[in-house]
Amino acid sequence: MADTPRRVRATAAAMDLLRRLRGRHGPLMLHQSGGCCDGSAPMCYPAGEFVVGDRDVLLGLLDLRLRVGELPATPPEPDDIAPVWISGPQFAAWRHTQLVLDVVPGRGSGFSLEAPEGFRFLSRGRVFDSDELATLATVATVTGADWERGERPTASTQPQVVAEAADACPVPGRGTPWNPV
Repeated sequence: MADTPRRVRATAAAMDLLRRLRGRHGPLMLHQSGGCCDGSAPMCYPAGEFVVGDRDVLLGLLDLRLRVGELPATPPEPDDIAPVWISGPQFAAWRHTQLVLDVVPGRGSGFSLEAPEGFRFLSRGRVFDSDELATLATVATVTGADWERGERPTASTQPQVVAEAADACPVPGRGTPWNPV
């Protein structure tokens, strides 16, 4: 069976910002917002400050020890993990997409920890190919209710951190069928 693709990855810049925020605020969690006053931004909170719903879906666990292309040599400590959640209905619409957590200059939402940092988290996406979708169809998702019962996601051996978002979700270049100019 093919390795399970990650539903969430992060750029090196996003991981650096998460590590800085963890140093100031302790363990973290993220929730991919579905709209309202914060748009569709990934929101970063101190772990446990955002109530995860029973039907929210865990996209993955970001291991804050990792750098570009690294795989963990040892299991992470709980404080090294930042879970990334999304609402159940939003997951249903995005289930075919890998979320790539990135960071860009600008002011984020007042509710997210990075707001005073001069940067904001940004979600980018890459559509899974048919083989990845077939593999993901065999893997159970972990909901908030599952998490409360102690269930954890299947581990992936694919690298989690990319140097830049384009490394995970490339934009077709010139001379391709998508951009012939």
